[in-house]
Amino acid sequence: MRYNRLTMYNWQRSDWPQFRYDVSGVETALLEFADKAGQINGILMSLPEGTQTEAIMDVMIAEAIKTSEIEGQYLSRPDVKSSIRNQLGLNERLEKVKDPASAGAAELMVTVRQTWKEPLTKEMLFSWHRMLMKGERRLAVGEWRKHKDPMQVVSGAIGHEKVHYEAPPSEQIPKEMAAFIQWFNTSAQEIKQAPVRSALVHLYFESIHPFEDGNGRIGRALSEKALSQGLKRPALLSLSRAIEDHKKAYYDALEKAQKSNEVTGWIRYFVGMALDAQIATEKQVNFILRKARFFDLHHDRLSDRQKKVVQRMLEEGPDGFEGGMNARKYGAITKASKATATRDLQALVEMGVLVPVGGGRSTRYDLSLN
Repeated sequence: MRYNRLTMYNWQRSDWPQFRYDVSGVETALLEFADKAGQINGILMSLPEGTQTEAIMDVMIAEAIKTSEIEGQYLSRPDVKSSIRNQLGLNERLEKVKDPASAGAAELMVTVRQTWKEPLTKEMLFSWHRMLMKGERRLAVGEWRKHKDPMQVVSGAIGHEKVHYEAPPSEQIPKEMAAFIQWFNTSAQEIKQAPVRSALVHLYFESIHPFEDGNGRIGRALSEKALSQGLKRPALLSLSRAIEDHKKAYYDALEKAQKSNEVTGWIRYFVGMALDAQIATEKQVNFILRKARFFDLHHDRLSDRQKKVVQRMLEEGPDGFEGGMNARKYGAITKASKATATRDLQALVEMGVLVPVGGGRSTRYDLSLN
């Protein structure tokens, strides 16, 4: 196993955990983040209740799925969606959820959003961990790690591993976490910029790595809680979607930050990533607004087949249906013949629902949401 015995990690230094940083390089990004967060909240509050709930659910679903994908776990989107609907009380009869991991991730998303004001406690973190580890039988769940083996972040094939980070030993965890929880509950008074505090929360928690598994997912949930407290309302963004888009940059920034308590580089990375997440959410919320207006305009004019196809295209979000729609895809979705699919598509173009792109056999169709 390759690692430098001389490497000193942040928690081993005498100034731990007195983080030092300079925000002068991110002041513009911090202002833009606050501006975007305000705009999104304004749009959200102007939406009808049902559309507003849909927007919030879309972001929570994305966060649940992406925070797990970062760790190599792939959840069932339908199960995540059903579980969130169950948790929010949107179903008269609870929908069945087969995958325990999807149910647990969804429950965590809803809980973090609904309890953002509450002080952090050890019991809260244990509860989050039990949600996240639903169905897990191999690991200690709902308690700090206790094993004597080093807690290491490792990459590489067996026999050629590289240790990127080693966390404090298990015997130190109760003391480290007591200090972290106290710091979390008092730091908002000193650190006024929500993304900066969120960045420090994530780095501090990930450096302790208190659980056997699930540290990354709980660390990102804590970042969301910190953002919500800074904004004084539930944050609406998916940090994990922004991280997943550039995962190597996330791990590189985190590894570098865990070698020193001078963390300006980490702050710059995290604030930029949080701003990207907020911009993506603004795009998503605007898309949902356009989608609601689109359905108001066209809903009564569409056949059941056409509604099914349009709904399927809208499910792909603001980036659209990959490759556009064509007669073959239309037929696969509706079980209609090629001739029927072609007639339906032409009718949708004439109604202004779809716009053709290209020509001849390569013609595809995109939604006309504008």
